[in-house]
Amino acid sequence: MPDDAGPLHARTARVSAARTQLLDRGVGQALSALSAAAKKGLGDPVLAELVMIRASQLNHCAFCLDMHLTLARKNGVDEERLGLLAAWEEAEDLYDGRQRAALALTEAMTVLTEGFVPDAVYEEAAVHFGDGELAHLIGLITAINSWNRLMVSRRV
Repeated sequence: MPDDAGPLHARTARVSAARTQLLDRGVGQALSALSAAAKKGLGDPVLAELVMIRASQLNHCAFCLDMHLTLARKNGVDEERLGLLAAWEEAEDLYDGRQRAALALTEAMTVLTEGFVPDAVYEEAAVHFGDGELAHLIGLITAINSWNRLMVSRRV
Protein backbone atom coordinates (compact mmCIF):
# COMPACT_ATOMS: atom_id res chain seq x y z
CA MET A 1 0.00 0.00 0.00
CA PRO A 2 1.89 3.10 -1.17
CA ASP A 3 1.95 6.00 1.29
CA ASP A 4 1.08 8.51 -1.45
CA ALA A 5 -1.83 6.50 -2.80
CA GLY A 6 -4.60 9.09 -2.55
CA PRO A 7 -6.58 11.52 -0.42
CA LEU A 8 -8.90 8.94 1.15
CA HIS A 9 -5.89 6.82 2.07
CA ALA A 10 -4.16 9.79 3.67
CA ARG A 11 -7.11 10.91 5.77
CA THR A 12 -8.61 7.62 6.89
CA ALA A 13 -7.88 7.14 10.58
CA ARG A 14 -8.44 3.40 10.47
CA VAL A 15 -5.83 2.87 7.77
CA SER A 16 -2.89 3.23 10.09
CA ALA A 17 -4.26 0.78 12.64
CA ALA A 18 -5.37 -1.74 10.02
CA ARG A 19 -2.08 -1.46 8.18
CA THR A 20 -0.09 -1.99 11.38
CA GLN A 21 -2.21 -4.97 12.40
CA LEU A 22 -1.88 -6.58 8.97
CA LEU A 23 1.85 -5.99 8.75
CA ASP A 24 2.45 -7.17 12.31
CA ARG A 25 0.81 -10.47 11.46
CA GLY A 26 2.61 -10.86 8.14
CA VAL A 27 -0.63 -10.90 6.14
CA GLY A 28 0.00 -7.48 4.62
CA GLN A 29 3.58 -8.39 3.75
CA ALA A 30 2.48 -11.61 2.07
CA LEU A 31 -0.25 -9.87 0.07
CA SER A 32 2.14 -7.05 -0.85
CA ALA A 33 4.63 -9.62 -2.12
CA LEU A 34 1.93 -11.38 -4.17
CA SER A 35 0.71 -8.06 -5.59
CA ALA A 36 4.22 -6.94 -6.50
CA ALA A 37 5.16 -10.25 -8.13
CA ALA A 38 1.92 -10.36 -10.11
CA LYS A 39 2.25 -6.75 -11.32
CA LYS A 40 5.88 -7.27 -12.28
CA GLY A 41 5.10 -10.50 -14.14
CA LEU A 42 2.18 -8.88 -15.95
CA GLY A 43 4.48 -6.08 -17.08
CA ASP A 44 1.70 -3.61 -17.89
CA PRO A 45 1.04 -1.08 -15.11
CA VAL A 46 -1.97 0.44 -16.87
CA LEU A 47 -3.66 -2.94 -17.28
CA ALA A 48 -2.83 -3.81 -13.67
CA GLU A 49 -4.50 -0.64 -12.39
CA LEU A 50 -7.59 -1.14 -14.59
CA VAL A 51 -7.97 -4.66 -13.20
CA MET A 52 -7.52 -3.53 -9.60
CA ILE A 53 -9.98 -0.66 -10.02
CA ARG A 54 -12.62 -2.92 -11.57
CA ALA A 55 -12.34 -5.52 -8.80
CA SER A 56 -12.47 -2.76 -6.19
CA GLN A 57 -15.61 -1.32 -7.80
CA LEU A 58 -17.30 -4.72 -7.66
CA ASN A 59 -16.23 -5.22 -4.04
CA HIS A 60 -17.24 -1.68 -2.98
CA CYS A 61 -13.80 -0.97 -1.51
CA ALA A 62 -13.47 2.81 -1.31
CA PHE A 63 -9.97 2.59 0.13
CA CYS A 64 -8.63 0.49 -2.75
CA LEU A 65 -10.57 2.51 -5.34
CA ASP A 66 -9.02 5.72 -4.06
CA MET A 67 -5.54 4.23 -4.13
CA HIS A 68 -5.75 2.62 -7.56
CA LEU A 69 -7.52 5.55 -9.23
CA THR A 70 -4.66 7.75 -8.05
CA LEU A 71 -2.05 5.26 -9.28
CA ALA A 72 -3.85 4.86 -12.63
CA ARG A 73 -3.75 8.61 -13.17
CA LYS A 74 -0.04 8.62 -12.34
CA ASN A 75 0.40 5.91 -15.00
CA GLY A 76 -1.36 8.09 -17.59
CA VAL A 77 -4.85 6.59 -17.66
CA ASP A 78 -7.23 9.35 -18.76
CA GLU A 79 -10.42 10.34 -16.97
CA GLU A 80 -12.71 9.05 -19.73
CA ARG A 81 -11.35 5.51 -19.39
CA LEU A 82 -11.51 5.67 -15.61
CA GLY A 83 -15.01 7.10 -15.62
CA LEU A 84 -16.38 4.46 -17.97
CA LEU A 85 -14.56 1.47 -16.51
CA ALA A 86 -17.69 0.23 -14.73
CA ALA A 87 -19.35 0.04 -18.18
CA TRP A 88 -16.30 -1.24 -20.10
CA GLU A 89 -18.39 -3.71 -22.11
CA GLU A 90 -20.36 -0.81 -23.61
CA ALA A 91 -17.30 1.42 -24.13
CA GLU A 92 -15.67 -0.87 -26.70
CA ASP A 93 -13.47 1.78 -28.28
CA LEU A 94 -11.76 2.70 -24.98
CA TYR A 95 -10.33 -0.72 -24.10
CA ASP A 96 -8.36 -3.02 -26.38
CA GLY A 97 -8.93 -6.78 -26.67
CA ARG A 98 -6.31 -7.60 -24.08
CA GLN A 99 -7.81 -5.18 -21.56
CA ARG A 100 -11.32 -6.43 -22.27
CA ALA A 101 -10.25 -10.05 -21.73
CA ALA A 102 -8.55 -9.10 -18.45
CA LEU A 103 -11.60 -7.16 -17.27
CA ALA A 104 -13.92 -10.06 -18.11
CA LEU A 105 -11.67 -12.43 -16.16
CA THR A 106 -11.56 -9.94 -13.28
CA GLU A 107 -15.35 -9.83 -13.12
CA ALA A 108 -15.68 -13.61 -13.39
CA MET A 109 -13.15 -14.21 -10.59
CA THR A 110 -14.51 -11.45 -8.37
CA VAL A 111 -18.22 -12.21 -8.57
CA LEU A 112 -18.16 -16.01 -9.14
CA THR A 113 -21.91 -16.09 -9.74
CA GLU A 114 -21.62 -19.43 -11.52
CA GLY A 115 -19.29 -20.85 -8.88
CA PHE A 116 -16.39 -20.92 -11.33
CA VAL A 117 -14.85 -18.90 -14.15
CA PRO A 118 -16.78 -19.70 -17.34
CA ASP A 119 -14.71 -21.54 -19.95
CA ALA A 120 -15.35 -18.86 -22.58
CA VAL A 121 -13.96 -16.14 -20.31
CA TYR A 122 -10.86 -18.16 -19.45
CA GLU A 123 -10.28 -19.16 -23.08
CA GLU A 124 -10.54 -15.53 -24.25
CA ALA A 125 -7.99 -14.50 -21.63
CA ALA A 126 -5.69 -17.32 -22.78
CA VAL A 127 -5.86 -15.92 -26.34
CA HIS A 128 -4.47 -12.58 -25.14
CA PHE A 129 -2.05 -13.73 -22.44
CA GLY A 130 0.67 -16.36 -22.51
CA ASP A 131 0.73 -18.96 -19.74
CA GLY A 132 3.08 -16.92 -17.54
CA GLU A 133 1.19 -13.68 -18.07
CA LEU A 134 -2.12 -15.38 -17.39
CA ALA A 135 -0.77 -16.82 -14.14
CA HIS A 136 0.34 -13.33 -13.11
CA LEU A 137 -3.01 -11.83 -14.09
CA ILE A 138 -4.85 -14.45 -12.02
CA GLY A 139 -2.45 -13.75 -9.14
CA LEU A 140 -3.15 -10.02 -9.40
CA ILE A 141 -6.92 -10.53 -9.41
CA THR A 142 -6.59 -12.86 -6.41
CA ALA A 143 -4.44 -10.30 -4.57
CA ILE A 144 -6.74 -7.32 -5.13
CA ASN A 145 -9.78 -9.35 -4.12
CA SER A 146 -7.96 -10.29 -0.91
CA TRP A 147 -6.99 -6.66 -0.27
CA ASN A 148 -10.57 -5.55 -0.93
CA ARG A 149 -11.97 -8.06 1.52
CA LEU A 150 -9.44 -7.16 4.20
CA MET A 151 -10.17 -3.45 3.87
CA VAL A 152 -13.96 -3.82 3.64
CA SER A 153 -14.04 -6.18 6.64
CA ARG A 154 -12.21 -3.54 8.69
CA ARG A 155 -14.41 -0.78 7.25
CA VAL A 156 -11.34 1.07 6.04
